[in-house]
Amino acid sequence: MIIRKLRLQQGWSQEQLAEMSGLSIRTVQRIERGQKPGLESLKSLAAVFETTVAELQQESDMDMHHDEKIPSTTTVTLTKDEESVIQQVKEIKGFYSHLITYVLVMSGLLILNLLTEPSDLWVVWPAFGWGIGIISHACSVFEWVNFFGPDWEKKQIEKRLGRKL
Repeated sequence: MIIRKLRLQQGWSQEQLAEMSGLSIRTVQRIERGQKPGLESLKSLAAVFETTVAELQQESDMDMHHDEKIPSTTTVTLTKDEESVIQQVKEIKGFYSHLITYVLVMSGLLILNLLTEPSDLWVVWPAFGWGIGIISHACSVFEWVNFFGPDWEKKQIEKRLGRKL
């Protein structure tokens, strides 16, 4: 997680970091998702971020053991707020990917419909059905209507545990 924060502070994409460090994009993705990096990967990343391997390794160990108190010499850590915002941005990105897919597929279906049967616009039915899914996804991501919000989650957890949190 610390690698992601350092990368975002520099304004680099995963591809750019991979190119500069000599690592594969897949390796960068795995490290950002929490997999423990190898020593050679840490050396490459430390050189790119102009820090020491020890600092990156210490942060990596902290990510692996959240409950242990390991002293840190670097000031780069992720707060709960930052993690929450990162998750929210991922959800928004997922929505926009969903929306782009919808527009592309529906455009293709419309062209197909107009080429094969212009008198019968059957394309409105899949557009309507999938459109409901798009609206539902938007309501969830942008929290316009949130039936399954934190209160609902808390109630369900308490119900399954049989006690209050």
